[in-house]
Amino acid sequence: MQRYFIRLSYNGIAYHGWQVQENTFSTVQQVVNDMLSMVLNEPIFATGCGRTDAGVHATDFYAHFDTANAELLENKGKWIFKFNGALPADVAIHDIFAVHGEANARFDAVSRTYEYVVSKKKDPFRIDRACFYNGVLDVAAMNKAALELFNYTDFSSFAKINPQNFTNNCKVFKAEWKEENDVLIFRISADRFLRNMVRAIVGTLMDVGKGKLSLEGFKEIIESKNRSNAGYSVPAGGLYLVGVAYPEHFFTTQRNNPVAERL
Repeated sequence: MQRYFIRLSYNGIAYHGWQVQENTFSTVQQVVNDMLSMVLNEPIFATGCGRTDAGVHATDFYAHFDTANAELLENKGKWIFKFNGALPADVAIHDIFAVHGEANARFDAVSRTYEYVVSKKKDPFRIDRACFYNGVLDVAAMNKAALELFNYTDFSSFAKINPQNFTNNCKVFKAEWKEENDVLIFRISADRFLRNMVRAIVGTLMDVGKGKLSLEGFKEIIESKNRSNAGYSVPAGGLYLVGVAYPEHFFTTQRNNPVAERL
């Protein structure tokens, strides 16, 4: 058996996240599993680099799977074409490459990067792709509060209760708001993220930008380790997984250039 990684992107509007659900809801993982199993003519189970929530998008997502087919790299373009031909229009495979047999798309990732998009004007073409807010936001104050995230590791205040979490500790590497024309983009990188963490952080930072929450109040929320003290979770449609990093020399074959755009 050979282990491969695939790099893909997806528009999450139609899906209940990445991970296969026990109920009948559609998930990206199930779509990818069905496609790989059909094209490779064997049962395939792909393990993803994370568990994006319902409605969340990904422009740079990785998954691994094992197959008896050892020829996928002999004509990589042909196989990518086949894979994409069997996928719905809202999921795309961009690359495939071989890795060692113990490589794991989820547990070997050293960091992940998300972006959250806030549209400052009503735009019908950004429905389910951005959060619309036409009020005044103090971006400087939001960035000042975002810097405080570097001073903490326990982010229980921004996480949904999940008994599967052995810890709520995360190390944030980057957290910054930027203005691009008529949108605000919050970009955050960390070694790991808790369920709902980014959306709760964004909602709380927006309270700072609205003048409803002070910098000291933001720090008190983090220190309380109580989700009920933080702001609301902003809509899922504005959230994008835009980058996943792995250790240097992790991949045994050359990769195509990663996708670096929001949908």
